[in-house]
Amino acid sequence: MSSASFIGAIDQGTSSSRFLIFDDQAQVVCSHQVEYSNNFPKAGWVEKDPAEIVDSVEQAIAGAVDKFVRKGHRIEQIKSVGITNQRETTIAWDSETGAPLCPAIIWSDTRTKDLVHRLCDEAPANGKDYLHKICGLPITTYFSAVKMKWLIENVPEVMEAQKKGTLRFGTVDTWLIYTFTGEYVTDVTNASRTMLMNIRDFKWDETALDFFQISRTSLPEIRSSSEIYGHFRDGLLKDIPIAGALGDQQAATVGQSCFEVGQAKNTYGTGCFMLFNTGEEVVFSDRGLLTTVCYQLGPNAKPAYALEGSIAVAGSAIQWLRDRIGLIQSAPEIGLLTDQVEDNGGVYFVTAFSGLFAPYWRDDARGCIVGLTQFTERGHIARACLESVCFQTKAILEAMHKDGNQNLNLLKVDGGMTNSDQCMQIQADILGIKVVRPAMTETTALGAAFAAGLAVGIWESVEALRKLSSSDVQVFWPKTTPHQREEQFSGWNKAVERSLNWA
Repeated sequence: MSSASFIGAIDQGTSSSRFLIFDDQAQVVCSHQVEYSNNFPKAGWVEKDPAEIVDSVEQAIAGAVDKFVRKGHRIEQIKSVGITNQRETTIAWDSETGAPLCPAIIWSDTRTKDLVHRLCDEAPANGKDYLHKICGLPITTYFSAVKMKWLIENVPEVMEAQKKGTLRFGTVDTWLIYTFTGEYVTDVTNASRTMLMNIRDFKWDETALDFFQISRTSLPEIRSSSEIYGHFRDGLLKDIPIAGALGDQQAATVGQSCFEVGQAKNTYGTGCFMLFNTGEEVVFSDRGLLTTVCYQLGPNAKPAYALEGSIAVAGSAIQWLRDRIGLIQSAPEIGLLTDQVEDNGGVYFVTAFSGLFAPYWRDDARGCIVGLTQFTERGHIARACLESVCFQTKAILEAMHKDGNQNLNLLKVDGGMTNSDQCMQIQADILGIKVVRPAMTETTALGAAFAAGLAVGIWESVEALRKLSSSDVQVFWPKTTPHQREEQFSGWNKAVERSLNWA
C-alpha cells in the first residue's frame, strides 16, 4: 500500500456539502457531494436546520472516504482536514446540551431589514457606517451580528439561553468544529464577517459588542486560518485534526494563489464574490466595498487583507429560471439558449431578489426584467440572466480600481457558473480585460486543503502552494469595443434605477 499523505476538505455551501480528498500535489483523489434545500418560511426568510447541515457533511465524508478506501488507501493517510464554509450564516445553540436553539439564518436572509433601519437610526454617528472603521463593514442584513441580535430579540429559547449564560453563537465553521471536536473556535476570515471583530487586532471589539448587546461569552475564540483547532472525537475520521478554516470566498482566493497585492478573483456560485488582495494594508472603501481579512496562514503569520464586492444573486438566478419559472429544464440549457441570440435584444434582468449588495447596498431593490418587446424571445432573457452577474461584477471592479488605486489586466474566476463558456466570454466582453479560468475548478476546497496542509507540514510555505497552482488555464479575451461596453453598461445602470424603491 502507498504511504502517501492526503488532506481532506469540507466544503459546506449554501445548497450542498462536499468532502474532497487531495494528494500532496493538490490534485483531487476523490470527492462526494450531498445536496440539500433551504427553507423559505416567509418572504425574505432563508433558514436551515443546523443538525441537517452536520448530517449532510457526515454523509459527504462517508461517501468520499468509501471511494478513497476502494482505491486502496487507508483513512490514517489523511493527515488533516480543512473547512471552508458559507459565510455570515448564523447558528445559535446551548452550551449545556450542544443542541441548536432554532434554525440557522442563512447569509442571504433579509428578515432583519427593519432591525437594520432601527440600528442605523440608533447609531451615535454615521448611520450604517458607524462601525465601518472598526470592522470594515456597513450595517446591513448581510452580516452575522444583525442576525444574532434578531435572534436574541425574537426567539424565546435564545433569550433564555442568554439569561442563563449558556448561549453560543457561531458561523458554520464554528458549528462544525464544535460538533466534531468539542472546541469553540472560529478563524479570522469568518470572524471578520460578523461585524464584531476589530479588523486590526483580531479581537472581539467592545464598542461593537455593546452596540449589538452581544456578550463576549457567547462568541468563540478567534484563531488563525491555518492551525490545529481540535481532533475528530469519533466517526470515520476519529483522531484526525481539523487544521484549517477559511470562509468560502477567502478559501477560493487562497486556492487561486492570489497571494500578491493587486491580484483578484471572482467566484460565481449561489452568489458572486470578488476579492482584491490589498496585502498587509487595511484599505477602507468609499465606494460600497467591504474591507475583510483575506487570510492568516498560521498563528505567527502576518495577515493579508482584501477589498470585497458581493453580489447576492448569481447562480441562484439560473435556479430560479429553472425551478420557479420553467424557462429551462437544466442549468446547462441556459448556455444553449444564449447561443441562439446575438445579444440581449435590449433586455436587462436585475436579479435583486433580496436587494442589491455591493456597490449599491440597496435593500429596497427588487428583481425586474426591463426592455421587453414583441421581438424578445427566451434566449434574450437567458442571456440577460448571465449578463446580470457580469454587469454587477463590472460595477464592483470599477469601485476596486478607484479604492485600490490599481487597474487589473486580468480576473481569475472559479465557481459553478464558470463552467459556462458563454458566461465567461460575456464577462470578458463587459469588463474589457481577459478572464482566466483554471483547469482546477475546485479552488474553494483547495484553499481549505492548503490551510490544513500547511498546519501539519504537508507543505512548508506559501511559495510551495504557489508552485502547485495549475498553469493549465483557459483565457477568454474581450471582443467588444470600449464604445460597445459603455453603451451596454449604460443600459444596465438604467435598469438598476428601475429596480429601486420597491420594498
